[in-house]
Amino acid sequence: MKTERKELPSPSAQDLLSQIKFDVEEGKIWLNEQRMLLIHSGVMGSLRKELINSLGLERAKALLMRFGYESGQRDAELAKKIRPDLTSGDAFLVGPQMHMIEGIVKVRPIKFEFDVEKGHFYGEFDWFGSYESEVHVADYGPSDEPVCWTLLGYASGYTSYYMQRTVLYKEIGCSACGEEHCTIIGRPIEEWDDPAEIERYLKPDPIIEELFALQSEIDCLKSSIQQRNDDDLLYKSVGQSKAFKNVCQLIKKASCSKVSILLLGETGVGKEVVAKGLHASSDRSENPFVAVNCATLPHDLIEAELFGVEKGAYTGATQARAGKFERADGGTIFLDEVIELTPRAQASLLRVLQEGELERVGDSRTRKLDVRVVAATNEDLEEAVRDGRFRADLFYRLNVFPVAIPPLRERTEDIPALTTHFLDKYHALYNKRTLGVSDKAMQALMAYAWPGNIRELENMIERGVILTDNNQLIGLSDFFPSLAEPSHPLNVINKQGALCEESPAADTALSEMNMEQYATAWLNKGFDMEAFESTLIDQAMSQCDGNVSKAARALGLSRPALAYRLKKQTEREDAIHVSTAGEAE
Repeated sequence: MKTERKELPSPSAQDLLSQIKFDVEEGKIWLNEQRMLLIHSGVMGSLRKELINSLGLERAKALLMRFGYESGQRDAELAKKIRPDLTSGDAFLVGPQMHMIEGIVKVRPIKFEFDVEKGHFYGEFDWFGSYESEVHVADYGPSDEPVCWTLLGYASGYTSYYMQRTVLYKEIGCSACGEEHCTIIGRPIEEWDDPAEIERYLKPDPIIEELFALQSEIDCLKSSIQQRNDDDLLYKSVGQSKAFKNVCQLIKKASCSKVSILLLGETGVGKEVVAKGLHASSDRSENPFVAVNCATLPHDLIEAELFGVEKGAYTGATQARAGKFERADGGTIFLDEVIELTPRAQASLLRVLQEGELERVGDSRTRKLDVRVVAATNEDLEEAVRDGRFRADLFYRLNVFPVAIPPLRERTEDIPALTTHFLDKYHALYNKRTLGVSDKAMQALMAYAWPGNIRELENMIERGVILTDNNQLIGLSDFFPSLAEPSHPLNVINKQGALCEESPAADTALSEMNMEQYATAWLNKGFDMEAFESTLIDQAMSQCDGNVSKAARALGLSRPALAYRLKKQTEREDAIHVSTAGEAE
């Protein structure tokens, strides 16, 4: 007698469907902020067949299970963002529902028990219409063993992420073996009789790993040889773009000489990093590197700070003191914002450059020194010369070897590497580990104009790490640079079409408008971004009865991002209240 297997009720999948967007103009599909692909199941079957034929069944099985495991982990991360209540069965069922939405298999939950805090889990699911079973039977006929390897890896990866411990599944029945449908059971790894046998499929293949290791070693040797050829240019710098490499080549040539360097470029492009790279790759690398921001020095003390002062030279000079130039003797001095130097300081700098000597303030004795000068400015020095703000002879002396550092918008191919560099830095600083930047956020970073250049990127990444929970992707809404910049990602209207439009019949006219038309309509009415955001947040909080997590999901934000906005909104309201009270008094 056959026992009837009852399906457990599942929540609506509408919140998941609303996350899918088709951007036809850009040729991209988005699931929340992750880029997705539509691929023929037959093509996946062909790839699967080629893997089996070239690697053998066991290795192909392991590779496909790891592929599925990674996919399950990604969807579990999304589940945490869309349904953040990890103690809820509705939240767990994101995984089975995503499997169905993605066209992989129909999932019917039969039984599952879990307690995230205690680590307890038991799950039993039926699978219907598994694409993997279908393509295997089409290529090889009926099988003696279960063949849904990718799906099995997905279930293990998803549940392991969700439960925060290793949970493994076994396929105890498979339609490829003649069963009516596939059936899987999941338990924590230690509750299986043969955990090592199951887990070995999820571990990297030692032979493949060895090949990768050898390839990596070859790449490292090539890189090492190239670095030796380039004399370790721009030590600890990040960049592979043509524009950045051109700067490296110029610095390489300059490092072999004693010539003074003039670094030109916008604020935040990394002029000090380049100066340090020049020093590190020169024969002066064992001697001091002294950095000075001339704009921060009081005008009446610039000469004393740079060139030193003798005791009694002026009121307050109670002892003789060496200046920055003497401290940099034998090495390199970096003068940022050199245009801020006073006329007297400019004359003293010219003497250092021409004669290699200086006099301390209040002293008549000449001191010889050997210092390479690297000056920098983000202003037009030629214009300053014409305006009489900068000495012409000093400009020509500094301009012997100018190096223009390109802004970040002209070397966008370096953004992914720079992002990784700053993520590593702030993961260590804040003792956190995010999953990196979402695909959509990275696309926005690549499109942004970066008025603040690399410094702005670093600040943005730091904010993202602070606002993002551990084991979560940094999303677009977690970045907060200036909203005044037209190319800011949050000011670029989303032109993507939704898979499922949820517009009431009464709003038919509005639903037929695209996002560009929405934007035009609002702007024509005198749009107030701050007021709109505040109203939108208030409405979301009201509809969700003050539940921040639900309101965040409704707004398409992470919970920390909405909490940040609520805090800022409260601060603005308090400031207005204080101002109003003051006027009343």
